[in-house]
Amino acid sequence: MQRRIEMEFDMLDLLLTDARVRTFDWAQPWAEAVGILGDRIAYVGRADEAPAARETRRLDGRLVTPGIIDSHNHLLLGFDPDAVSLEGADTLVEVRRRIGALAAERPDLTWVCAENAVYSIVENRRPNADDLAGLTDRPIFVTTYDQHSVWLNDAALTVLGISGGADIAWGNPEIGADGRPTGWITDFYTSAMTSAGLEALQRDIPMYSPDRRYRKLLGSLDMATRSGITTVVEPQVPIAEIGLFERALREGKLSSRVIAALFHPVDSAPEFRRDLRTAVDDAPQSSRLRFGPVKLYADDVIEPHTAWMLDDYANRPGHRGHPSAPLGELSRIVTELDRLGFQTHTHATGDGGIRLALDAIAAAQAQNGTRDRRHGIVHAECLDPADLGRFSSLGVTAAMQPRHASPDLIEGTWMDNVGEARWDRAWRVRSLMESGAHVALSSDWQVGEMDPLVGIYSALTRAGLDGTTSWTPEEIITLDQALDGYTRQGAWAWHEDGNLGVIAAGARADLVAWSSDLYGLDPAGILEQRADLTIVEGVVVHDARTELVADARIDVASKTLDRTMTCSGHSHD
Repeated sequence: MQRRIEMEFDMLDLLLTDARVRTFDWAQPWAEAVGILGDRIAYVGRADEAPAARETRRLDGRLVTPGIIDSHNHLLLGFDPDAVSLEGADTLVEVRRRIGALAAERPDLTWVCAENAVYSIVENRRPNADDLAGLTDRPIFVTTYDQHSVWLNDAALTVLGISGGADIAWGNPEIGADGRPTGWITDFYTSAMTSAGLEALQRDIPMYSPDRRYRKLLGSLDMATRSGITTVVEPQVPIAEIGLFERALREGKLSSRVIAALFHPVDSAPEFRRDLRTAVDDAPQSSRLRFGPVKLYADDVIEPHTAWMLDDYANRPGHRGHPSAPLGELSRIVTELDRLGFQTHTHATGDGGIRLALDAIAAAQAQNGTRDRRHGIVHAECLDPADLGRFSSLGVTAAMQPRHASPDLIEGTWMDNVGEARWDRAWRVRSLMESGAHVALSSDWQVGEMDPLVGIYSALTRAGLDGTTSWTPEEIITLDQALDGYTRQGAWAWHEDGNLGVIAAGARADLVAWSSDLYGLDPAGILEQRADLTIVEGVVVHDARTELVADARIDVASKTLDRTMTCSGHSHD
């Protein structure tokens, strides 16, 4: 069986053949060849029946799938080359070593910044300013891996005025039993992306200058393209930073498609929603860039006990966290956004926060009579059984991150806070899929690794990357379900079904060829693979094999130059 666009053409622009093509088109689930004409797929079928093409690539049995749609990926949080990453630093000794090394190597930095700290750096308490003492006399600014908390040293507390009792617009300083700030800041990400918070952050912290944020954006986009991601949903863009994406579009730097969700602080005045509507209507719209979804928060996160739970935290009797807005306010906001034609993308992690978000969507649909808006709830980390079926009945997308359920990330803090009696509510990917809900998978970069193969491995194992411990294995899904979640389900979530997330004649030519046939590998083998070829709108935007050859040539040239300069008595700077 073969399918062609109903149009006349002499030959294809590009033919991928001798492949295993998983189409996610239920009329033709598998094929051997895909033909591209312009920005569309023109042929799907047998290799020996494919039309002629100006360029043919033989893939020797490697897997081809629709391009990956990463439905929650913080492009703006990409790695900063002038900061140090604390990824993998699980002791205070290692954290201090890395921050101290950056301070020593970069005397030019007015602030010493670090990213990706984990909450369990010290046992039985949160980190504090004393833990950073003696590393430098300059202010130190550290973000946690989930971007919801910040860790400061005494110099930073002084420079920011926090030691003197001043408030800051981008978070809530924790006050110790002695009445003094500890150096820990909560509610960072929700506060920092408000207009006042972002303005103060850009004024106070060099890492948040527009130029450094733009560098992060471009670095993240390059990583996405190399990972086989053809559509990225940036879930939290302040109105003030729309210009960063406009600049990337203008400069031709959007190698992957971007859907940018605009951030709506829950305490904004009603006029802000009109500002959102104006911002979206005035923003450039193209096949590579779309604004329009709106990001909201129902609660915060479980690790610092700020997500809203239906019952007390297991290790903090009498404490359930809190919703992000007074009860009833989220429903009013979602109802108004729904009336204005907006699709919402609401962060909810605790079982109380998830129920609050579902109630808000139900209220909006009842009052406005809307259908098929496809509102989404992101994370859904701890889902009460009574709310499982509501995602399907309300047509709500669950935007979930399989990697978040890995025990190497959540052992200790998350597990202890929720308590073992509620572990069976954690990241119920399989249960939601089997209930009929649309589950769109994603990375939540840089909270988790961007590589979708890591997410797929995690979905297939519910284990850490070393494979030794599988946690809540009843929620394990198959490879086909995982790929469906990263392609067809993602397309549905963003109203692109039939256009993206499928390999069918007439669909946009967004494809990825993997380095092997993933269906023939065990989960550990999947971790060893890569995206060999990424195609967006019919254009090859990443070719691993060509890039490897080019890198090898550069390496050989560099070594030759190094030998020449060494022999002539010179050395590199």
